[in-house]
Amino acid sequence: MRRINALLDLWTWAVMIFLYLPIAVLIGFSFNASRLNIVWQGFTLQWYAELLRDEVLVRSLGNSLYVAAITTVVSVMLGTAGAYLLDRYEFPGARLWKTLILVPMLVPEVIMGVSLLILFVTLHLELGYTSIILSHVTFCFPFVLVAVRARLAGLDPALEEAAMDLGATPTAAFRRVLVPYLMPAIVSGALMSFTLSFDELIVTYFTASAATRTLPLEIFGRVRKGLDPTLNAVSTVFIVVTAALVLVPWLLERRNQPLKEHS
Repeated sequence: MRRINALLDLWTWAVMIFLYLPIAVLIGFSFNASRLNIVWQGFTLQWYAELLRDEVLVRSLGNSLYVAAITTVVSVMLGTAGAYLLDRYEFPGARLWKTLILVPMLVPEVIMGVSLLILFVTLHLELGYTSIILSHVTFCFPFVLVAVRARLAGLDPALEEAAMDLGATPTAAFRRVLVPYLMPAIVSGALMSFTLSFDELIVTYFTASAATRTLPLEIFGRVRKGLDPTLNAVSTVFIVVTAALVLVPWLLERRNQPLKEHS
Protein backbone atom coordinates (compact mmCIF):
# COMPACT_ATOMS: atom_id res chain seq x y z
CA MET A 1 0.00 0.00 0.00
CA ARG A 2 2.89 2.39 0.68
CA ARG A 3 4.22 1.85 -2.84
CA ILE A 4 0.77 2.36 -4.32
CA ASN A 5 0.29 5.56 -2.32
CA ALA A 6 3.72 6.77 -3.40
CA LEU A 7 2.89 6.10 -7.04
CA LEU A 8 -0.44 7.89 -6.69
CA ASP A 9 1.28 10.87 -5.09
CA LEU A 10 3.86 10.92 -7.88
CA TRP A 11 1.13 10.73 -10.52
CA THR A 12 -0.79 13.56 -8.84
CA TRP A 13 2.28 15.79 -8.79
CA ALA A 14 3.01 14.95 -12.44
CA VAL A 15 -0.53 15.93 -13.46
CA MET A 16 -0.36 19.16 -11.44
CA ILE A 17 2.99 20.09 -13.00
CA PHE A 18 1.66 19.30 -16.48
CA LEU A 19 -1.35 21.56 -15.89
CA TYR A 20 0.28 24.48 -14.13
CA LEU A 21 3.81 24.64 -15.55
CA PRO A 22 2.64 26.28 -18.84
CA ILE A 23 0.69 28.83 -16.80
CA ALA A 24 3.75 29.58 -14.69
CA VAL A 25 5.87 30.02 -17.83
CA LEU A 26 3.27 32.37 -19.33
CA ILE A 27 3.18 34.49 -16.17
CA GLY A 28 6.97 34.62 -16.06
CA PHE A 29 7.32 35.69 -19.68
CA SER A 30 4.73 38.43 -19.19
CA PHE A 31 7.57 40.25 -17.37
CA ASN A 32 10.18 39.45 -20.04
CA ALA A 33 11.78 42.41 -21.78
CA SER A 34 12.13 40.45 -25.03
CA ARG A 35 9.41 41.08 -27.62
CA LEU A 36 9.96 37.64 -29.15
CA ASN A 37 9.30 35.84 -25.83
CA ILE A 38 11.90 33.20 -26.63
CA VAL A 39 14.92 34.24 -24.55
CA TRP A 40 14.78 35.93 -21.16
CA GLN A 41 16.26 39.43 -21.46
CA GLY A 42 15.36 41.00 -18.15
CA PHE A 43 12.45 42.05 -15.98
CA THR A 44 10.02 44.71 -17.22
CA LEU A 45 6.47 45.99 -16.75
CA GLN A 46 6.41 47.40 -20.27
CA TRP A 47 3.80 44.99 -21.60
CA TYR A 48 1.36 45.81 -18.79
CA ALA A 49 1.76 49.50 -19.57
CA GLU A 50 1.14 48.83 -23.27
CA LEU A 51 -1.90 46.79 -22.30
CA LEU A 52 -3.43 49.84 -20.63
CA ARG A 53 -2.69 51.97 -23.70
CA ASP A 54 -4.21 49.46 -26.14
CA GLU A 55 -7.65 50.92 -26.86
CA VAL A 56 -8.87 47.83 -28.71
CA LEU A 57 -8.01 45.50 -25.84
CA VAL A 58 -9.48 47.88 -23.26
CA ARG A 59 -12.71 48.16 -25.28
CA SER A 60 -12.96 44.38 -25.67
CA LEU A 61 -12.31 44.03 -21.93
CA GLY A 62 -15.21 46.40 -21.28
CA ASN A 63 -17.42 44.30 -23.57
CA SER A 64 -16.50 41.14 -21.67
CA LEU A 65 -17.18 42.73 -18.28
CA TYR A 66 -20.53 44.11 -19.47
CA VAL A 67 -21.66 40.75 -20.86
CA ALA A 68 -20.39 38.79 -17.85
CA ALA A 69 -22.07 41.11 -15.35
CA ILE A 70 -25.51 40.92 -16.98
CA THR A 71 -25.14 37.19 -17.58
CA THR A 72 -24.32 36.66 -13.91
CA VAL A 73 -27.33 38.63 -12.66
CA VAL A 74 -29.79 36.86 -14.98
CA SER A 75 -28.25 33.43 -14.32
CA VAL A 76 -28.46 33.89 -10.55
CA MET A 77 -32.13 34.88 -10.72
CA LEU A 78 -33.07 32.04 -13.07
CA GLY A 79 -30.92 29.46 -11.31
CA THR A 80 -32.09 30.32 -7.80
CA ALA A 81 -35.77 30.48 -8.77
CA GLY A 82 -35.50 27.27 -10.80
CA ALA A 83 -33.78 25.40 -7.99
CA TYR A 84 -36.44 26.48 -5.50
CA LEU A 85 -39.31 25.46 -7.80
CA LEU A 86 -37.79 22.10 -8.68
CA ASP A 87 -36.99 21.32 -5.05
CA ARG A 88 -40.19 22.50 -3.40
CA TYR A 89 -42.92 21.73 -5.94
CA GLU A 90 -44.04 18.72 -7.93
CA PHE A 91 -45.58 19.29 -11.34
CA PRO A 92 -46.08 17.24 -14.53
CA GLY A 93 -42.84 16.74 -16.43
CA ALA A 94 -40.62 17.80 -13.52
CA ARG A 95 -38.09 15.02 -14.19
CA LEU A 96 -37.94 15.95 -17.86
CA TRP A 97 -37.29 19.60 -16.99
CA LYS A 98 -34.57 18.61 -14.54
CA THR A 99 -32.84 16.69 -17.32
CA LEU A 100 -33.29 19.33 -20.02
CA ILE A 101 -31.89 22.08 -17.79
CA LEU A 102 -28.64 20.15 -17.39
CA VAL A 103 -28.22 19.52 -21.14
CA PRO A 104 -26.32 22.81 -21.81
CA MET A 105 -23.68 21.67 -19.32
CA LEU A 106 -23.03 18.53 -21.37
CA VAL A 107 -23.44 19.63 -24.99
CA PRO A 108 -20.15 20.49 -26.77
CA GLU A 109 -19.69 24.23 -27.12
CA VAL A 110 -19.31 24.06 -30.90
CA ILE A 111 -22.70 22.41 -31.25
CA MET A 112 -24.26 24.91 -28.87
CA GLY A 113 -22.73 27.84 -30.74
CA VAL A 114 -23.93 26.64 -34.12
CA SER A 115 -27.42 25.84 -32.85
CA LEU A 116 -27.77 29.22 -31.16
CA LEU A 117 -26.58 30.99 -34.30
CA ILE A 118 -29.19 29.15 -36.37
CA LEU A 119 -31.85 30.07 -33.80
CA PHE A 120 -30.97 33.76 -33.85
CA VAL A 121 -30.89 33.86 -37.64
CA THR A 122 -34.29 32.12 -37.77
CA LEU A 123 -35.73 34.63 -35.30
CA HIS A 124 -34.12 37.52 -37.24
CA LEU A 125 -32.29 38.59 -34.09
CA GLU A 126 -29.31 40.77 -34.93
CA LEU A 127 -26.04 39.51 -33.50
CA GLY A 128 -24.71 41.70 -30.72
CA TYR A 129 -24.88 42.07 -26.95
CA THR A 130 -28.35 40.52 -26.75
CA SER A 131 -27.38 37.38 -28.64
CA ILE A 132 -24.17 36.98 -26.61
CA ILE A 133 -25.94 37.41 -23.27
CA LEU A 134 -28.74 35.00 -24.19
CA SER A 135 -26.14 32.45 -25.28
CA HIS A 136 -24.10 32.81 -22.11
CA VAL A 137 -27.14 32.59 -19.84
CA THR A 138 -28.10 29.35 -21.59
CA PHE A 139 -25.04 27.51 -20.30
CA CYS A 140 -24.37 29.54 -17.12
CA PHE A 141 -27.64 29.38 -15.18
CA PRO A 142 -27.60 25.54 -14.88
CA PHE A 143 -24.43 25.85 -12.76
CA VAL A 144 -26.24 28.19 -10.39
CA LEU A 145 -29.24 25.87 -10.31
CA VAL A 146 -27.14 22.82 -9.45
CA ALA A 147 -25.26 24.66 -6.69
CA VAL A 148 -28.44 26.04 -5.11
CA ARG A 149 -30.29 22.71 -5.34
CA ALA A 150 -27.40 20.97 -3.61
CA ARG A 151 -27.61 23.53 -0.82
CA LEU A 152 -31.39 23.20 -0.58
CA ALA A 153 -31.06 19.43 -0.16
CA GLY A 154 -29.47 20.01 3.25
CA LEU A 155 -32.11 22.46 4.47
CA ASP A 156 -34.82 21.31 6.83
CA PRO A 157 -38.22 22.52 5.46
CA ALA A 158 -39.33 22.91 9.07
CA LEU A 159 -37.30 26.13 9.27
CA GLU A 160 -39.57 27.82 6.74
CA GLU A 161 -42.65 26.46 8.49
CA ALA A 162 -41.37 27.74 11.84
CA ALA A 163 -40.79 31.20 10.38
CA MET A 164 -44.32 31.32 8.98
CA ASP A 165 -45.74 30.02 12.27
CA LEU A 166 -44.06 32.99 13.93
CA GLY A 167 -45.88 35.38 11.61
CA ALA A 168 -43.60 35.68 8.61
CA THR A 169 -45.13 35.72 5.15
CA PRO A 170 -43.84 33.23 2.56
CA THR A 171 -41.89 36.05 0.94
CA ALA A 172 -40.37 37.13 4.25
CA ALA A 173 -39.52 33.53 5.14
CA PHE A 174 -37.79 33.11 1.80
CA ARG A 175 -35.88 36.37 2.20
CA ARG A 176 -34.88 35.98 5.86
CA VAL A 177 -34.46 32.22 6.17
CA LEU A 178 -33.71 30.72 2.77
CA VAL A 179 -31.61 33.45 1.17
CA PRO A 180 -29.04 33.71 4.03
CA TYR A 181 -28.72 29.93 4.10
CA LEU A 182 -28.38 29.72 0.31
CA MET A 183 -25.99 32.68 0.03
CA PRO A 184 -22.76 30.59 -0.18
CA ALA A 185 -24.27 28.53 -3.04
CA ILE A 186 -25.62 31.65 -4.74
CA VAL A 187 -22.24 33.37 -4.52
CA SER A 188 -20.47 30.27 -5.80
CA GLY A 189 -22.88 29.97 -8.72
CA ALA A 190 -22.56 33.69 -9.48
CA LEU A 191 -18.77 33.54 -9.53
CA MET A 192 -18.88 30.44 -11.72
CA SER A 193 -21.26 32.17 -14.12
CA PHE A 194 -19.10 35.29 -14.25
CA THR A 195 -15.93 33.28 -14.88
CA LEU A 196 -17.52 31.09 -17.57
CA SER A 197 -19.03 34.08 -19.34
CA PHE A 198 -15.92 36.23 -19.04
CA ASP A 199 -13.57 33.75 -20.72
CA GLU A 200 -16.03 32.06 -23.11
CA LEU A 201 -14.67 31.86 -26.65
CA ILE A 202 -16.38 29.25 -28.82
CA VAL A 203 -20.03 30.15 -28.23
CA THR A 204 -19.20 33.86 -28.39
CA TYR A 205 -17.41 33.32 -31.69
CA PHE A 206 -20.70 32.23 -33.29
CA THR A 207 -22.99 34.77 -31.63
CA ALA A 208 -20.98 38.03 -31.51
CA SER A 209 -20.77 40.81 -34.06
CA ALA A 210 -17.72 42.82 -35.13
CA ALA A 211 -18.77 45.67 -32.86
CA THR A 212 -19.17 43.45 -29.78
CA ARG A 213 -15.90 41.55 -29.80
CA THR A 214 -15.09 40.31 -26.32
CA LEU A 215 -11.61 39.96 -24.87
CA PRO A 216 -11.28 36.20 -25.59
CA LEU A 217 -12.19 36.84 -29.23
CA GLU A 218 -9.62 39.64 -29.47
CA ILE A 219 -6.93 37.47 -27.89
CA PHE A 220 -7.77 34.57 -30.19
CA GLY A 221 -7.51 36.81 -33.26
CA ARG A 222 -4.13 38.21 -32.21
CA VAL A 223 -2.64 34.84 -31.31
CA ARG A 224 -3.30 33.64 -34.86
CA LYS A 225 -1.13 36.50 -36.16
CA GLY A 226 1.91 35.62 -34.03
CA LEU A 227 3.52 36.10 -30.64
CA ASP A 228 2.59 39.27 -28.77
CA PRO A 229 3.99 39.95 -25.26
CA THR A 230 0.90 42.03 -24.47
CA LEU A 231 -1.16 38.83 -24.66
CA ASN A 232 1.00 37.31 -21.92
CA ALA A 233 0.17 40.31 -19.73
CA VAL A 234 -3.57 40.17 -20.35
CA SER A 235 -3.55 36.39 -19.85
CA THR A 236 -1.82 36.88 -16.51
CA VAL A 237 -4.53 39.36 -15.50
CA PHE A 238 -7.10 36.74 -16.53
CA ILE A 239 -5.45 34.13 -14.33
CA VAL A 240 -5.17 36.43 -11.30
CA VAL A 241 -8.81 37.52 -11.54
CA THR A 242 -10.02 33.94 -11.97
CA ALA A 243 -7.96 32.73 -9.01
CA ALA A 244 -9.36 35.56 -6.87
CA LEU A 245 -12.92 34.63 -7.84
CA VAL A 246 -12.27 31.01 -6.97
CA LEU A 247 -10.98 31.97 -3.53
CA VAL A 248 -14.05 34.03 -2.62
CA PRO A 249 -16.43 31.06 -1.96
CA TRP A 250 -13.69 29.32 0.01
CA LEU A 251 -13.19 32.40 2.19
CA LEU A 252 -16.94 32.74 2.69
CA GLU A 253 -17.18 29.10 3.73
CA ARG A 254 -14.34 29.53 6.23
CA ARG A 255 -16.00 32.65 7.58
CA ASN A 256 -19.28 30.78 8.12
CA GLN A 257 -17.60 27.72 9.66
CA PRO A 258 -17.14 29.20 13.16
CA LEU A 259 -20.81 30.23 13.16
CA LYS A 260 -21.86 26.66 12.33
CA GLU A 261 -19.63 25.20 15.03
CA HIS A 262 -20.95 27.72 17.57
CA SER A 263 -24.55 26.92 16.70
